Amino acid sequence: MKKLAILGFAFLLLFLSHRPANAAMGLQKISDSVYAYADTKAASPQNSFGANAGIIIGQDFIVAVDSLISAHEAQRFIKDIRKISKKPIRFLINTHYHLDHSLGNSEFAKLGAVIISQENDKENMQKAGAGMLQYARQSGLTDKDLQGTKITYPTLTFKDRLTLDLGNNKKVEILYLGPAHTSGSAVVYVPQEKVLFTGDLLFTAFHPFLGEADIAGWVKALNQLQTMEVDKFIPGHGPVSTKKDLADLQSYLLLFDRKAKELTAKSHDLNFIVAEMKKALPHRPQLDRLIAQNIQMKYLPKGKQSQAQAK
Repeated sequence: MKKLAILGFAFLLLFLSHRPANAAMGLQKISDSVYAYADTKAASPQNSFGANAGIIIGQDFIVAVDSLISAHEAQRFIKDIRKISKKPIRFLINTHYHLDHSLGNSEFAKLGAVIISQENDKENMQKAGAGMLQYARQSGLTDKDLQGTKITYPTLTFKDRLTLDLGNNKKVEILYLGPAHTSGSAVVYVPQEKVLFTGDLLFTAFHPFLGEADIAGWVKALNQLQTMEVDKFIPGHGPVSTKKDLADLQSYLLLFDRKAKELTAKSHDLNFIVAEMKKALPHRPQLDRLIAQNIQMKYLPKGKQSQAQAK
C-alpha cells in the first residue's frame, strides 16, 4: 500500500512535469521572522512541483521548513535563505515525507542541521527508502536534476509536540494532529506571529492528493487548525491562506469522500466516475487530473484498478 501511494504520487508529478516552468519566485516575507515560497506558478520539476517551503529566523539561528525535491532545489532554497540571513540553519523540519518536501534534506544535513519529523513519517520515509529516487525519476526528474540527491532521514522525531526556543521570547511549536494527509503529517506554528506552516494538510486552489489519506483524521485536523490563533497559513501548495481556505478544503474532502463512495458502489467505469465527480466538486483551477488519481488509488477495488485505467 505504501509503495502504491508513493507511485501514485509519482504519477501526479509526471503530469506536472509536462507543464511549462516559470522562474520560481524568491522567499516572500510573511511576518517579522517568517519567509516562505508561496503560490509558485506552472509547477514543474524545475520549481519542485510548486511545493512551498520556508524559514523562521531566531535570535541566533534559522529553522527551515521542508527541503524541496532534490539537492539542486535545496541549494536554490539555501541560496535564497542567504539573501535574507547569514545565521546558521540549525534545524530543518519535514512536515511530511513526500518527495517534494523531503528529498532536499541532504543539503541541510551538510550544513549541520538537525532534521525533525513526526515519528510515523520517519518510518514512512524509511520504508520508501531508495525507491523515492526511482519514483522521482519516474515523475520526470532527470539524472541531472537529481545529481547529488541522497535520501537523508530525520535525526530527531517526536510523537505529539516539540517546541524549539528561538530566543527573544519566541518559539516554534511542531504539532502532530493525528493521521491525515499521511500518517505523520505535522504543522509548524509560530504563535507570537500567528503564522502556521500546514504542509499538505492544506491545498489552496489545488485539488489535493488523497492517495494515502485518512479522510476522517484530515477533517478533524482541519477543525483543530480552525481553533488556533493564526492569521496566515502557508499551505503545502498554493498561496498564503486563511481559515476560509481550511473550511473550503474540509468541505471538499467530505464531499469527495461521500460522492466517490456512492459512485464506486454503482460503477467501476473510471471515466464515468470522474465525469460525475467533476460535476459535483467545487472548481479548483489546478490539478483536476488528481480526481482520477484519487479514485483509482483510494476508492476502486484493487482488482478493478487496472481495468479502470485501461478504459
